Amino acid sequence: MLIAAGDLAAVGAAMGLAMWLATRTGFAPRPEDVARTKWAAVVSLPFWLFFLVRARLYQVRFIARRAEELKRVLRAAAAGALSLVVITDVWRDEFPGVQRDFVLFAFLCSVGTLTAERELVRQIFNLKRRNGSRLRPVVIVGDNAEAQELRAALEDRSLGYKFMGFVSVDPSRRGNDQHDVLGQVDDILGLLAERGIPNVMIAASAIDVAITSRLIRQLLKNGIHVELSPTLPDIAVERLTVRPLGRFPIMYLEPFHQSGWRSLAKRVFDLLVATAALVVLALPLLVLSLLIKLDSPGAVFYRQERVGRNNRRIQVLKFRTMVPNAHEMRAELADANEADGPLFKIENDPRITRVGRYLRKFSLDELPQLWNVVAGDMSLVGPRPALPEEAQLWSVELRDRLRVQPGITGMWQVSGRSSTSFEEYSRLDLYYVDNWSLLTDLAILAKTVPTVLTARGAS
Repeated sequence: MLIAAGDLAAVGAAMGLAMWLATRTGFAPRPEDVARTKWAAVVSLPFWLFFLVRARLYQVRFIARRAEELKRVLRAAAAGALSLVVITDVWRDEFPGVQRDFVLFAFLCSVGTLTAERELVRQIFNLKRRNGSRLRPVVIVGDNAEAQELRAALEDRSLGYKFMGFVSVDPSRRGNDQHDVLGQVDDILGLLAERGIPNVMIAASAIDVAITSRLIRQLLKNGIHVELSPTLPDIAVERLTVRPLGRFPIMYLEPFHQSGWRSLAKRVFDLLVATAALVVLALPLLVLSLLIKLDSPGAVFYRQERVGRNNRRIQVLKFRTMVPNAHEMRAELADANEADGPLFKIENDPRITRVGRYLRKFSLDELPQLWNVVAGDMSLVGPRPALPEEAQLWSVELRDRLRVQPGITGMWQVSGRSSTSFEEYSRLDLYYVDNWSLLTDLAILAKTVPTVLTARGAS
């Protein structure tokens, strides 16, 4: 109810803002038209609430992801704005002054206010969840590798779960506190009732399909909420479509297209944003160049050979943050390397200059790579451009990341950066390559700003 009240307040604010914008673009010059429009807006509010409900914006499972919530907000806002047109057409005598430009402003403003209000609610819920409240207790059926990965995912409290334990499908395994095993699957209803747990997550790879069907039917009949893992880790939800095949629900997986209009759209977006950024940041870039020159001897910029798309060698441009002979010193510091895999990271790297330390902390050293984007060697978003010697140590699977342009920022950078393990770094890069979309790029760019400003995970 509180969220619905917040939504109505957001819609009301959007109507007021739309009225203000419309009166400044030539709409409703007469006072009586303004009054009629206000009444039409008030009359439309129940319709807005109806469309918000129809868009399933009050069911957590449909709005867990921001992108999905935004799509549903757009759908509800379009229907709500259309209701203003319907009111105008049905009650012309009462509301003859409502014009189409006000309807357009109402749509645009409502998308903005609803998105902002719901983001505020999301942050409040996340804060409560981090403090241990507003969490849904859940048990996982199965205790194999997939079940363990599900448990690891549930450690992110922003997802809204509180892991209570495993329910084993192995008849020989009973309750075991050491391994968080509550009991055996045959006793699941008693375990759930005893602990007051209304949610069950099933690791599909851990349980036979015949047992799964019987178990799900039993749980649903007793009012338990059931979620089933599809054993498809690292596949974006947008690529999955569930369709019937006889009595089986089959998941169709959308092929990933890296060419065509999507690739062109990404390139146009990169070119426009990078060019605009270079123009806007021209003066700050000049100031940083002077600071680097005054701080230590050597060139302002540092060119380094990296591996680009399709294994093509590229020259990546960065602000110099180290002493001129830094690469030669790397062999001497090999024993101090704190990163796993082929990565090389030292928390207090002695090769870094005073100005360079601040540039790295806020990722300002990477700003010259905007020119690499304009030149077509890199993208704004993509996997980190690797050194040739790093790429030689990659597995065959990891070399798939060379199917796309490397980026200035990416999933790895906004997910912990230097504090992320090499295994996680590899998984995030491959996830991006396999599931890329323009919407994904926009989401990563949006996350990059707070990540950089707070220096989270910086080396």
